[in-house]
Amino acid sequence: MLELTAGQISMGLVAADKACALRMLAERLEGDGLVAAGYLAGLEARETQGSTFLGQGIAIPHGTPQTRELVFNTGVRLMQFPEGVDWGGGQIVYLAIGIAAKSDEHLRLLQILTRALGEADLGSELRQAQTPEDILKLLQGAPQELALDDQLIGLGLAVDDYDELVLQAARLLRRAECVEGGFAAALLQGEPLPLGDGLWWLHSDQAVQRPGLAYLTPDKPLRYLDQPLNGLFCLASLGDAHLALLERLCALLIEGRGRELARATQRRAVLEVLGGELQPDWPSVRLPLPNAHGLHARPAKELAQLAKTFEGEIRLRLADSATAAVSAKSLSKLLGLGIRRGQIIEIIAEPAIADAALPALKAAIEQGLGEEVEPLPVNVQAMPEDEPAAPPIVAPASGSQLQAVSAAPGIAVGPAHMHRQQEFDYPLRGESPGVERERLQQAIDHVHGEIEALVLRSEAKAVREIFTTHLEMLTDPELGDEVDARLKQGESAAAAWMTVVEGAATQQESLHDALLAERAADLRDIGRRVLAQLCGVDDAHEPDEPYILVMDEMAPSDVARLDRDRVAGILTARGGATSHSAIVARALGIPALVGAGAGVLLLEPRTPLLLDGQRGRLVVAPDAEQLQRARQEQEGRQHRLQLADVHKQEPALTHDGHRVEICANLGDCAGAAKAVAQGAEGVGLLRTEFIFMAHPQAPDLATQETEYRRVFDALDGRPLVARTLDVGGDKPLPYWPVAEEENPFLGVRGVRLTLQRPKLMETQLRALMRASEGRPLRIMFPMVGTVEEWRQAREMALKVAAEIPQADLQLGIMVEVPSAALIAPVLAREVDFFSIGTNDLTQYCLAIDRGHPTLSAQADGLHPAVLQLIALTVRAAHAEGKWVGVCGELAGDPLAVPLLVGLGVDELSLSASGIAEVKARVREFNLSAARELAESALGLESAAAVRELAERF
Repeated sequence: MLELTAGQISMGLVAADKACALRMLAERLEGDGLVAAGYLAGLEARETQGSTFLGQGIAIPHGTPQTRELVFNTGVRLMQFPEGVDWGGGQIVYLAIGIAAKSDEHLRLLQILTRALGEADLGSELRQAQTPEDILKLLQGAPQELALDDQLIGLGLAVDDYDELVLQAARLLRRAECVEGGFAAALLQGEPLPLGDGLWWLHSDQAVQRPGLAYLTPDKPLRYLDQPLNGLFCLASLGDAHLALLERLCALLIEGRGRELARATQRRAVLEVLGGELQPDWPSVRLPLPNAHGLHARPAKELAQLAKTFEGEIRLRLADSATAAVSAKSLSKLLGLGIRRGQIIEIIAEPAIADAALPALKAAIEQGLGEEVEPLPVNVQAMPEDEPAAPPIVAPASGSQLQAVSAAPGIAVGPAHMHRQQEFDYPLRGESPGVERERLQQAIDHVHGEIEALVLRSEAKAVREIFTTHLEMLTDPELGDEVDARLKQGESAAAAWMTVVEGAATQQESLHDALLAERAADLRDIGRRVLAQLCGVDDAHEPDEPYILVMDEMAPSDVARLDRDRVAGILTARGGATSHSAIVARALGIPALVGAGAGVLLLEPRTPLLLDGQRGRLVVAPDAEQLQRARQEQEGRQHRLQLADVHKQEPALTHDGHRVEICANLGDCAGAAKAVAQGAEGVGLLRTEFIFMAHPQAPDLATQETEYRRVFDALDGRPLVARTLDVGGDKPLPYWPVAEEENPFLGVRGVRLTLQRPKLMETQLRALMRASEGRPLRIMFPMVGTVEEWRQAREMALKVAAEIPQADLQLGIMVEVPSAALIAPVLAREVDFFSIGTNDLTQYCLAIDRGHPTLSAQADGLHPAVLQLIALTVRAAHAEGKWVGVCGELAGDPLAVPLLVGLGVDELSLSASGIAEVKARVREFNLSAARELAESALGLESAAAVRELAERF
């Protein structure tokens, strides 16, 4: 990347003409080892193609594509000519910047220079400059425009507190390319300034690339420092670009107009008040830029000159970005966009000239703007004639078996009841605002009553929490204000409602936040419920007997409204096992499969189905033998569960006396006593992040110690395996922001993150050791992938243990990164134990996101590759006399238990509710048979083959 430094600048030179100046630049570039002899010819050739004069006394000579092979190293050299050089056409150059670049790196330099080109007297000042530092100050010190457009406004955001609102502001500024990754953390450390009317001002100048201002409002009333928080301004500060805006904002507050901003429901209204950049609703055209080296000086000049031939405003911007449109008639503004080959540009013209200007500009760009251009690669190529077309989607045949994602366990049998998303027909224009407002309120009241009834009759806490959120969305005042504004413009209740709901949901999704995306799905859910009331559409008639509900993707309200006695099971074409809908299904105890594929939507109504939520399997039109086997399995499982419950406090011993320790996974401290009551012999995984997520800031030593002591007390001498804080990447803490990552699962998370915060890690270790008071404590570090990471974490723990002596302390790691399993023989010499997290280990081993809506069914922990990693880990540990546990979902799968025991796993840790069943499963076989089973499984070719083998065991 090209950057400007004082050492690159030569002052007080004299050149008789442009040819002399070019020769001087070429000699300097060659003498400094940047280019080979002959580069001068490239500089001269470029000038014949088009002048490199930028304006304001600046020229940027650079070579042609043909002479780029002469460039050894990218660099620039600047020469000041106080007496000026005639660059042709009466254009006088006082500063020539010679560029040696292998590709289009000079576009970065152009973006720097365009900040200065707007200065009226820059040429005169460059001429009078006395030192290289003066030149740099003139080129880099000019104020930049403040970025403030509709992409930096976020209204009615679903946030719970001040910190969340700040993080959303940082995301908007990051998307607008105003800030870098460290900006969010710097912003959170700042002290916000109350402006009155519930408005707050916060700024930071750290990690800022260009100045920008974001304005956000929450979706519900918030308070901060015991004051209302109705709106937040977040400034990425750089120079004085914001001063004019700040003066305007102060004037508005003095006039008492702050409430206009606090109550705004439309981004356009905010921008009109603040004087921000409004995207005009003008005709536009989009096309890719074909120029090999981007929109550099020559094509930009051609474009600007063509735009000037039209008497009206024409703007250009990089499409689908937060960058504001600039005048197409301004060379400096066009260069400042830094557009590269293949990027999509959007040209916008005022209506009076659009019919003439847009086609002319489009044709000029396609023809290269004075440069020869090669066609851009075609993204979608025609399918060769001999290549078969994709097979059509068909309904699964009778007797076929489909593998899907298990969303809720259990077996269900019944006819298919097809629930297809309804299409609504409604007028766009309403009778009158009053009539439409009343109609909408009646529909909202009806849906509100339905949801309240769901909340009241729901026994599961998870269901109540989800629908309480739906009630809040339904009564959102900001949502109502925006709908009301549309009703006043003559829209119908249905049209206004759905436009606003869809807009809000789309805005939530655009922030690329998993939690907000889930809220967007919930918002659409309540939106369709209200629309159904407005359109008078009733739900489809349900069969009288218990049935399998088949749908494309289930919404939470679709599930929660179901009659548990009528709905035997749920089957969806799309979706993952972690959505709100799956949570509701599990809480209601309805067996469910998701992600079964589009073919299931083509099943004939009342097709008999057998749904196995334990194995993730669907049987279409099962025969009598399959049905009988399923019913026997249901009855047998129920009997086994009852018997297991009687013996849940007894140890898990195989027929030949081999003991397997069965422990509980805990997500909070309160569950320890319940786990012991369910038969847990200890805690095999305490997810300590729950303590950190329950507080608005990092919990102190005393808080953590109190929570951990509750678990030790409940365990009454049983061992506790505590995982150190596992956050970051895909599950950040609101008060501990991390840089946005393209793939957070492969980013800074787990021990990688906590090692960067040694004080926080030491506090947690100290709290655990103080709380143990001599009781068995096992500390394990998550996401360890290297020996170095383990050793750093171990040293921190041993340092704390030296201060707080421990009677029974073991240190180990979670094996969830394949590299940890592969170097287990090395790690086993140093760790006290391994605990295998099969959820992450599976997705990393198979390169399948376990939450993927269509691929997650293939992320099976019984895949032979995963079993090989488990076997390798166990062999390495046992060779050094160390123990191995499994704390992923696989530990609670009765089908997997004999395999894990056969592989030599010493401890299984799972949800407390499944402990009795897993103990009973261990008692059903002997160790030698389990070892033979495991050995056979390691040689199979697929997870399906392993499961088939295990089912016969």
